[in-house]
Amino acid sequence: MTIKSGMNPTGIPFRLLLPPLVAMALVIVLSNELVQHPINDWLTWGAISYPIAFLVTDTTNRLLGTKNARWVVALGFVIGVALSLLVDVRIAIASGSAFLVAQMLDISVFNQLRRAVWWKAPLVSSVIGSAVDTALFFSLAFAGTGLPWITWAWGDFGAKLFMAATLLPVFRLIVTYYPARLRLEEPA
Repeated sequence: MTIKSGMNPTGIPFRLLLPPLVAMALVIVLSNELVQHPINDWLTWGAISYPIAFLVTDTTNRLLGTKNARWVVALGFVIGVALSLLVDVRIAIASGSAFLVAQMLDISVFNQLRRAVWWKAPLVSSVIGSAVDTALFFSLAFAGTGLPWITWAWGDFGAKLFMAATLLPVFRLIVTYYPARLRLEEPA
């Protein structure tokens, strides 16, 4: 089916995927702007906003399944990177590359841990995805610029670890209170 008929390629109503899709695109654009504003030599504001992308991916994966999570990541990637080109081309390319690899890895790791205790899949997948995202993004976006990108990368990774732990209760609340009739997969 097509989006025109109200369905996405995975066959569920597009309206169910619209909130995570919009959230994903906004997080990408916002983070790509905020990463250009350092807090200090160790941290940029993007480190605070970007981990929300993992929350969006993981809740979509848990509630609507792996195929739909991949679809949200792919379409969110296209929209977010296209809009980010208006912010900064180098940032958009680095962000798009790192985002796609890290989010698809997050989905795979989450899926392997889906049946574990509730917190394990979102925490482990976010930590692994964050490590890959940080290494790819900062090396592509800032290497050779003279900016303190290595310390930003370490600070960013530390902030992502903190945010992954901080967002676990939010994940739990969303998964717990999401209407059962709209779920495609039951939480483990």
